[in-house]
Amino acid sequence: MAEFDLNSDSVRDLNQFLHDTSTGKSTVTNPGGRHCIACGIDAPLQVSVEGHVGYYCAGMNKTADITITGNAGPGVAENLMSGSVRVRGNASQYAGASGHGGTLIIEGDASARCGISMKGVDIVVAGNVGHMSAFMAQTGRLVVCGDAGDFLGDSIYEAQIYVRGKVGDLGADCIEKEMTAEHVKELAGLLASTGVDAVAGEFRRYGSARKLYNFDIDHADDY
Repeated sequence: MAEFDLNSDSVRDLNQFLHDTSTGKSTVTNPGGRHCIACGIDAPLQVSVEGHVGYYCAGMNKTADITITGNAGPGVAENLMSGSVRVRGNASQYAGASGHGGTLIIEGDASARCGISMKGVDIVVAGNVGHMSAFMAQTGRLVVCGDAGDFLGDSIYEAQIYVRGKVGDLGADCIEKEMTAEHVKELAGLLASTGVDAVAGEFRRYGSARKLYNFDIDHADDY
């Protein structure tokens, strides 16, 4: 196992090592809120970050499994391609932004714009999410075990949103949809795979009303 102490090792050296390594486990201690830790990995590595991180931790991750035992600053797991990122605390703004694949698990709360412009990523939040989460979300799933702030799913395309708690005002073109047995089964599988303890049947589903796909003068006030 490789060990890096960011009180003495640089983030640049850490990331270079992770880019040059094809297998194995690495532990990162004393991150101290530093930015861009464990970014751009393209190998099936296991990385454990012990402490709080700053901007864009685990950004552009591909195939690696990264665990952050602490809170994460803005843009954690931004542009996630595959693999997984787990935050054992809270996450700041735009967690999982533009994620194409893989899974982001946040065991605490997430701030505003969680899952903005998601493109296939699965995001599971054990707590609450802030306003404008899943803004312009194209595909993928956002699961919120707590409450969701205002403007949820604003300008959403074909992503699926599941919320167990209260929801503020929905965003433009986002509506509540039927939660079928198939959706319950699908959600239960995702929850089980992420280890998040919640009952799938307690969630409500939200998605696109599909009124904003093409400009229509009758819906001009919704744009």
